[in-house]
Amino acid sequence: MTCPIRVLVADDHLVVRLGIRTLLAAEPDIDVVGEARDGLEAIAEALRLQPDVILMDLMMPHVDGIAAIERIRACQPAARILVLTTSEADDKVFPAIRAGALGYTLKDFGPAELVRAIQRVFRGESSLHPAIARKVLHELAHSSQRQAAAEPLSERELAVLRLIARGESNQEIAAALQISIATVSKHVSHILDKLHLAGRT
Repeated sequence: MTCPIRVLVADDHLVVRLGIRTLLAAEPDIDVVGEARDGLEAIAEALRLQPDVILMDLMMPHVDGIAAIERIRACQPAARILVLTTSEADDKVFPAIRAGALGYTLKDFGPAELVRAIQRVFRGESSLHPAIARKVLHELAHSSQRQAAAEPLSERELAVLRLIARGESNQEIAAALQISIATVSKHVSHILDKLHLAGRT
């Protein structure tokens, strides 16, 4: 039997923390090992507990979620953080991703969606709520218009990019496009180079 995914929940609302704990209690492969009421507690508990995945609210007292992500990642570069937010219109989407969050989901998730997001982030994959993925694609499209790349993306690279934005793994992209995983990796590398990005998230 594999060890459960150890999760830390950081949110300043008690009802949210209790709700998430209740949702995840039914999952045998996920264990909520701790809670944090603000950014400072999140930083301290992340260091103390070394959880597999951190669920991070962005609007918290003392230290906000983005600053907490940056400080956690500075001490624990391998930390896997899934942001929880109330709206896809939140202007903190891109700052959170730049700070090192692997996933970004809305608080109106269903239990199955939350579990899948946690599992993906645990595997080191990106996980974006569809509304957030659309926002990212929209921003990339407008960014490319403002700053035309020396080499535009090919049709196949655009197809790969759309699947990345949906949170698909290389294996899932390979299956969807009927190409090898090695070819997907090559496309991802080309996309990062052309868009001047440091990582797929």
